[in-house]
Amino acid sequence: MKHPPASLVVFALLAATLHAQEPSTPAPPPQKPIASSCAQEPGERRVSVALLPMNILCDQKNIWLFPFRAPRHRRWIPALAVISFTAALVATDAHSAGYFHRTTSFQGFNSVFTGMATGVGIGLAPVSLLLAGTIGKHPYTQKTALLAGEAMADSAILSTIIKDLGRRARPQDYPANAPLTDSWFTNSGGVLKGIGSFPSTHSILAFSAATVIARRYSRHRWVPFVAYGVSTLVGFSRLTLSAHFPSDVFVGAALGYGIGRFAVLRN
Repeated sequence: MKHPPASLVVFALLAATLHAQEPSTPAPPPQKPIASSCAQEPGERRVSVALLPMNILCDQKNIWLFPFRAPRHRRWIPALAVISFTAALVATDAHSAGYFHRTTSFQGFNSVFTGMATGVGIGLAPVSLLLAGTIGKHPYTQKTALLAGEAMADSAILSTIIKDLGRRARPQDYPANAPLTDSWFTNSGGVLKGIGSFPSTHSILAFSAATVIARRYSRHRWVPFVAYGVSTLVGFSRLTLSAHFPSDVFVGAALGYGIGRFAVLRN
């Protein structure tokens, strides 16, 4: 790969996380398995490679029904806060993204955190965890890898559909000194192409996987800091590369967190 350092940063997180569940560390108290993978009650979910397709389908049902269930579960307050902050970012996107579009201050950062390098690093996260868990015979690590992969699959589906609906142009699509306005509903490319800018797919994938890992290893306080820290760097790189507007990255991070915590882990 032309720019491997970004992947090495992600793999540093993986290598550290693989040792977070030490054999001598007591396992968390077992929870009663939920009766159905589509059930909304909190509980330890059954997960395996064979169950992933059905789990993902159930997740999608719960994700798309969330707006109707949020008031009942008292989640409308954080949802309203995310929507309000997103609206504020959209209102200032042209100005804030314009700075990153014109500046050359992040050339060194961009040469490390390229879109390809961070994308490969994110994709290899659950694969590496699964291999490590299988080789080391750690069921907890294996399950974490499968749950992270499930969260990323859920995120990719949601991101693709929203991108197709918004068809938002990317900052890099504009000439260097052009105002970054009128970005919505400008891209064309067919259904399920996912070519729009909103939300950031890198951000939603990174934060969905990071949320699963961080919460599964929350007893090790440094793991959430590293997981979310690396994901934040990935999201920031999408701004410095002019691949996304700030609202794209924020919504991607918020959706990724929500999918990882509520749709997949359900806690």
